[in-house]
Amino acid sequence: MQLKPNEKLDIENILKDLDKYRPKRRGWTWRKGTGQRRKIGEFEYYDTSESLKQSQPLPAAKSFDEIDPQPDSIITTEIASGRFEDDIRRMRMAAWHGADHIMVIRTAGQSHFDGLIEGTPQGIGGIPVTRKQVRAQKKALDIIEEEVGRPINYHSYVSGVAGPEIAVMFAEEGVNGAHQDPQYNVLYRNINMIRSFVDAAVAKRVMAWADMAQIDGAHNANATAIKAWKVMPELMVQHAINSMFSVKVGMKKENICLSTVPPTAPPAPCMRLDLPYAVALRELFRDYKMRAQMNTKYMESSTREATVTHVLNLLISKLTRADIQSTITPDEGRNVPWHIYNIEACDTAKQALIGMDGLKEMVQIRRHEGELARKVRELKERAILFMEEILEVGGYFKAVELGFFVDSGYYPERNGDGIARKIDGGIGAGTVVEREEDYMAPVTAHFGYNNIAQYDESAVDNPSKLIGGCTFEDPDKIVFIDELDENDNVYKRLEETREFRETSKIKPEMEWQGDGIIQITLFLPTEERIAEVAAIEIGKRMGLEDVEVIHKEIMQLAEGTRIELKGRVPFTIDTSELVIPPKPEVMSDEEIRAEIEANPMRIVAATVGQDEHSVGLREIIDIKHGGIEKYGIECHYLGTSVPVEKLVDAAIELDADAILASTIISHDDVHYKNMKKLHELCVEKGIRDRIIIACGGTQVSNELAVQQGVDAGFGRGTKGVHVATFLVKKRRELKEKLRNED
Repeated sequence: MQLKPNEKLDIENILKDLDKYRPKRRGWTWRKGTGQRRKIGEFEYYDTSESLKQSQPLPAAKSFDEIDPQPDSIITTEIASGRFEDDIRRMRMAAWHGADHIMVIRTAGQSHFDGLIEGTPQGIGGIPVTRKQVRAQKKALDIIEEEVGRPINYHSYVSGVAGPEIAVMFAEEGVNGAHQDPQYNVLYRNINMIRSFVDAAVAKRVMAWADMAQIDGAHNANATAIKAWKVMPELMVQHAINSMFSVKVGMKKENICLSTVPPTAPPAPCMRLDLPYAVALRELFRDYKMRAQMNTKYMESSTREATVTHVLNLLISKLTRADIQSTITPDEGRNVPWHIYNIEACDTAKQALIGMDGLKEMVQIRRHEGELARKVRELKERAILFMEEILEVGGYFKAVELGFFVDSGYYPERNGDGIARKIDGGIGAGTVVEREEDYMAPVTAHFGYNNIAQYDESAVDNPSKLIGGCTFEDPDKIVFIDELDENDNVYKRLEETREFRETSKIKPEMEWQGDGIIQITLFLPTEERIAEVAAIEIGKRMGLEDVEVIHKEIMQLAEGTRIELKGRVPFTIDTSELVIPPKPEVMSDEEIRAEIEANPMRIVAATVGQDEHSVGLREIIDIKHGGIEKYGIECHYLGTSVPVEKLVDAAIELDADAILASTIISHDDVHYKNMKKLHELCVEKGIRDRIIIACGGTQVSNELAVQQGVDAGFGRGTKGVHVATFLVKKRRELKEKLRNED
């Protein structure tokens, strides 16, 4: 199945024959072509990977021949809508913007449950925990990665007491990466310590067989601690415990990724605190991969604030090392996981990293002297002393019982606010039992004692040989259940949105197809509480349903509040009934320049009548604003409030090819009256058949302008290239007409 860029994903086709689907590949894939310099467009890049076959460049790329260089680190996007069929569409959008690590996470999902849940997560979270959901998204990613020309890593969570079962299913279905850290279960889910580590050993062995990348959960400590910047030594200890545990179970170091999160954000002096931690971490764990992520602890509902902190974090990644660059969506703080913010986060990472391309060739951090050197050494020493104390008190389990972890004291200081768990307590306590002497499991990637030799000594290293291969070797043995939840399944949801997929009807959407949600930004000149209530009332009077304030920000206590509002529109739009004007044709800069060089052009321009507004016209003319001067067009600007007669006389005197008239004031239709007068005066002077007249302004439409006799009208949003294209084409048309008349 191949996609065209203007062709939508067919969700029903993806769901078809899922029982027969087999993953195209297993294992984690890093970006190709890194570590080499490459020419892209007119620029040489130092820190890029292979370009995509098809992609969506950054907005500013239009000034650079639409190039779309890709950073050298994996780019992550995290998706959690709760409807996997909508997540699939978002995956495609993210892939076009450069994401090649799709993390399907939860709002309240798998790791919150005490067992393996069945059914879809609709209403309780966003993580796909059924085989059907995982398989559908993997099948979709096969198509998407073929479309963009780069492998895309699919990722989820192996946690909770269902961890081993999830790991097996992920291995069978070709999932490429997962979070797995037994300390996460112990500290944040109160799962029994022994059970958590036994489960982790089993899950990690399975993940190692599937060549999956593993991301740990240490970063949760500085997202949880009261004073996150003080738990840096503990974070390094947690990284060490999970990393070495994973190696001992059988994971390759290059598949073990430390989830490194800067412990602070502005207004804290974050670079002075976060950079030494990043350096220390990378030096202590140089053999492992780094997954850099933004700290959600400091995320409020301001997308601007989150984006600025994200960029500062990206600078640290650039100065140190990030093999995987995670992009927490800027809306994390408002719990609205919308399409647009996944894309904005990917673009922020790409824009910042590519903008800093080659930075380390020009700047160098002062690693071996001064404050940075002292802080790096201090952090390492504190982490080592922390680990030594853990050993002294009897090991990790005892240290947890004593509340060593997530204590917001800067080690060896302790504040007594750490998370304490009982060795014999928690979920799943007493559920680990020693295997019988003759225990045997004829399966691949099985951890621990497995008495295979009593049945077949030649099968010791390949237990599944006893049954002709287990589900890892023989996927036909997998039992595929099409849908576990009869009351809430994908087919019912697709039926509800069928008109938006199969007809010309559309609704705005932010999260799910046809959800009808829109966002409005407004400023209200009153204090915060009144502004919030007033905004909701405004939304209701506009006809919105389910109105909710998702962000409020005080501009000044007395003067006003900025509000972001979301609501649902109760109607649909039928695109077949819309009158859509043709898209303005735009010539390339090179083509316009070549035309003007071969056939020089001269224009006169002014704001006419009593109009003093000049900004719009100057943006069309001036080279500084990308105006028509940049193409070599000779521009004579006469100023503001210029009589129509003077403009026409100047055109005659200068033998101009065109007149450009700007008019903003529109009361009593004076703007259109001036256009008509301009046309009639050119007729009277005998030049109308050989001069172009173009008029513009925020209240001007092309249709009404042409009715007044001028050649074109340009409204809001017009750029210099639009006017230059029109002038070139219209002059060609006039010359052809004059030749034919001769």
